[in-house]
Amino acid sequence: FDYAERLLQSINTHNVDALPVYIVVPEKDLQQFNVFASDTTKILSENLFANHLVHEETAGFRPGYINQEIIKLAFWELDLCDNYFCVDSDLEFIRDFDRADFMAQPGIPFAFLTEDRELVVEPDYYQSTWVNRMKSLEKIRESIGYTGPWLFTVHGHAVFSATVLQSFVTDFLEPRGWDYKDALAISPYEPTWYNTWLLHTGVIEIIPREPLVKTFHNAQQHLEYQLRGIRKEDTARGFLAVV
Repeated sequence: FDYAERLLQSINTHNVDALPVYIVVPEKDLQQFNVFASDTTKILSENLFANHLVHEETAGFRPGYINQEIIKLAFWELDLCDNYFCVDSDLEFIRDFDRADFMAQPGIPFAFLTEDRELVVEPDYYQSTWVNRMKSLEKIRESIGYTGPWLFTVHGHAVFSATVLQSFVTDFLEPRGWDYKDALAISPYEPTWYNTWLLHTGVIEIIPREPLVKTFHNAQQHLEYQLRGIRKEDTARGFLAVV
């Protein structure tokens, strides 16, 4: 709740286009989170996605973690947005943003893609995260049959296109008798399922852009910024937000 409050304060400060904001929370938390409701901010119950949600551990993760991934993939089904930028509550916007930051042209969002070369060289991150993450992402590539350049994806904070996700459901999940949870059981990285399907099919025009969110994956990365004297206002020259 405290993270969400900070996130929304940053949105209210920097959302210059008054883009609509949707917060999805468990049914039992609706009353608490309703204090954030406004003309631009709507609070929704995760029960809207009940048919898709899991109640047991999946891919080694607790249900809550997998369900927030499912909700991001399934949100288009509510028909509220043609395109939506997915964030978690620990994100904080640090400069003004508008529709043009996310949309390459009307109806076509940017594809946020990176190879993360700066992460693969970092010994601690490579051993703790990179090796196992790449093994899991490779399963996505193999499942979809993508043979193009690898790896282009993001850790999170992607714009999801309803057109792409509808194709993912109709042309990939349904022929296999799968739901979102079946894909995530293979590899629990929802932005990479989206990006790999987009790269594989080209359902919409692919207009790449580097990530707009600066993510500090460990304490060393945060310390590096501090040692280099990089302040929040400096970071805002390159990024919309930080985690």
